[in-house]
Amino acid sequence: MIRRRAESGSALIEVVWLAILLLMPLVYIVVAVFTVQRAAYGVSAAAEAAGRAFTLAPDESAAVGRARAAAAVALRDHGVEASPEQIVIDCAPEPRNCLAPGSVVTVVIDAEVDLPLMPAVLGSATPAISVDAEHRIPYGTFREDR
Repeated sequence: MIRRRAESGSALIEVVWLAILLLMPLVYIVVAVFTVQRAAYGVSAAAEAAGRAFTLAPDESAAVGRARAAAAVALRDHGVEASPEQIVIDCAPEPRNCLAPGSVVTVVIDAEVDLPLMPAVLGSATPAISVDAEHRIPYGTFREDR
């Protein structure tokens, strides 16, 4: 006589294990994409805020400091870390006179975002994705020269 094993409940266990094995990578991919997207929005907002702060400054000596401070606040709001060297401010057509009528201020911010949930076993150099933004803001032809 052959004894049959009762199989009640085993399908539920198999479905749960398959769901865990298939959904965990999907959840990680979604979290990683959202992290990179958050950083991209943060860098873009920081470049725009820095350009606006630069053009609204009373003089050029205060403009760079204000632009870097505005970018730092926007980056911190979005959870992105960037050093001051990663914020580049340039002017055209005259690089030495940024707050002159007709000039265009260009702010470029480049930051790296570490992928989330990377274990320390992989070493100190965790994989990162680079995000950058460039914002150009005209000073205006009919504004006063500062």
